Formats: sequence, C-alpha cells, structure tokens
Amino acid sequence: MSSSPHTTLRRLLPFFLVGVAFGFTLVKGEVVSWFRIQEMFRLQGFHMYGVFMTAVPTAALSLLLIRRLGLRDEAGEPLDLPPKEMGTGARYVIGGGLFGVGWALTGACPGPFLALTGAGVTVMAAAIASAVVGTWIYGLLRHRLPH
Repeated sequence: MSSSPHTTLRRLLPFFLVGVAFGFTLVKGEVVSWFRIQEMFRLQGFHMYGVFMTAVPTAALSLLLIRRLGLRDEAGEPLDLPPKEMGTGARYVIGGGLFGVGWALTGACPGPFLALTGAGVTVMAAAIASAVVGTWIYGLLRHRLPH
C-alpha cells in the first residue's frame, strides 16, 4: 500500500530539519569555509583537523550505541555497517585521491555543497552539477571497474 504525498512529507520532515540544522552548523563552524579548507591543505591551521578529530570519535561512539541499543530501520532490519573488503586497497587510494583533488579544487567536499549553496555561494551549483555528472559516469563505468 502506497502512502500519500502528505504522509511521506510528514515522515521526511524530521530528516529535512536535521539536515538544515547540520548545514547551519557546518556554515557557522566554518567547516565549509574555503579559507579554512585551503588553510588545512596547506598545513597552516588546526581548525579543520580539530573538527575531524572530534567527528571521528563521535561517529565511532554513535555506531557503538546503535549496535548496543539494537536500533533497527523502518523495515525492522538492524542498523549496521557491513565490513569493508580491502582487496588491494587500490580503489580506496584512487577514489580517495580523486576525492581529495576535487575537494582541493572546489574548496569543499560534497557534504557542504548544498549548505554553501544555501548560504549564498551560488558557484557551488557548478560543483553540485559536476558531482552529479561524476556519479552518473561512475554508474555507467561501474561494471568495468575493480570491485
């Protein structure tokens, strides 16, 4: 049975509001600041490294709590991350390298693109379009790539 658009919107509203709050936090914390990102890549400032050093333990603690509390999704499946298959690790090195180059060139990683656009940095619309095109190209080439 399909739900009405009104019910779907009401169910998605909390996620939208959390996203808006997260975007606001990224902007106010200067995590999306081009200056801060360039400062990080040039090893001239601690700000971004401090953010990462806070985010990693927060994510680890969140995952631990999700597992300990046995939280489940709407379908009743346990929330969990499957273990990564490293293989040779080449896909992580290549993917991470491409991600880093894009981050350094645009001054933002994909997460803050929407926050920056919402904050009035409209040039990020080009970065969003590029990310969408890149994702589409990956989808076309995925079957030829080492996985």
